Amino acid sequence: METKKDRLVRGTALEGRVRAFAVRTTELVDELRRRHDTYPVATAALGRTVTAAAMMGAMLKGEEELAIAVKGNGPVGRINAEANASGEVRGYVQNPHVHLPSNSLGKLDVAGAVGTEGFIDVIKDLGLKEPYRGSIPIVSGELGEDFTYYFAVSEQTPAAVGLGVLVEPDNSVRVAGGFIIQLLPGLTDSEITEIEHALGTLPSVTALLDQGLEPEDMLRQLLPDAVMMDELEIAFSCSCSREKVEQTLVSLGQQEMERLIEEDEQTEVVCHYCNETYIFNRDELQVILNQAKS
Repeated sequence: METKKDRLVRGTALEGRVRAFAVRTTELVDELRRRHDTYPVATAALGRTVTAAAMMGAMLKGEEELAIAVKGNGPVGRINAEANASGEVRGYVQNPHVHLPSNSLGKLDVAGAVGTEGFIDVIKDLGLKEPYRGSIPIVSGELGEDFTYYFAVSEQTPAAVGLGVLVEPDNSVRVAGGFIIQLLPGLTDSEITEIEHALGTLPSVTALLDQGLEPEDMLRQLLPDAVMMDELEIAFSCSCSREKVEQTLVSLGQQEMERLIEEDEQTEVVCHYCNETYIFNRDELQVILNQAKS
């Protein structure tokens, strides 16, 4: 299958009374799989979370960014994702090496991996003094339903969220993507019923992407009169750097840094988000400590 670039489209329908987002995140999710060596069910759980983050990031403006933490009671542990308004996304899962049998539908058991109890926290940095925080209990662990619930409860916007990741037998990601349909004020009952019917009969996100459909085709299957407003490239991006790691080391305090210099030939710091390893030898740590003191 030819590789298509990850991209997100934004659109509206029913004269602006519906706001819609659809995205392909195949390359992003496969990049995270490679970096974190995730097993299929962990790939699916992480992939669905970062796909939701990519679309929620596209709802932001300028320098705004958001962080999502899925804290379920399942074996994958915590899932973290971050995204911004420019389409840059990163994420990781606490326990990447989780293997579970398929669920009753013969699919990857994402709910079993995530857990059906716990919370999903969304923190948005909107450039204000305090970030916006929303938190909801996990309702299914499948994540699409959970984010649907998040929009209804935390953002008071009825929405439908579809998320999907299809993993190949060799563990690579065949397709990944999703959609968010937000129902705005002014819709009639019959219009809402029509949208609900379209959602109920829509094939899975992965089936649509696997057929070669583009994100805008996915939206038109749900909303025949959808008008595309703009699009955004989606890509993995990590903001870690050697300088930031140095700041983290300084924040450990003088005593801890002196202990590292004394006990270890070299110190390794690994970024959770991208698995990049930063190595500092004793001399480098001493220089960092001396600069922090001065």
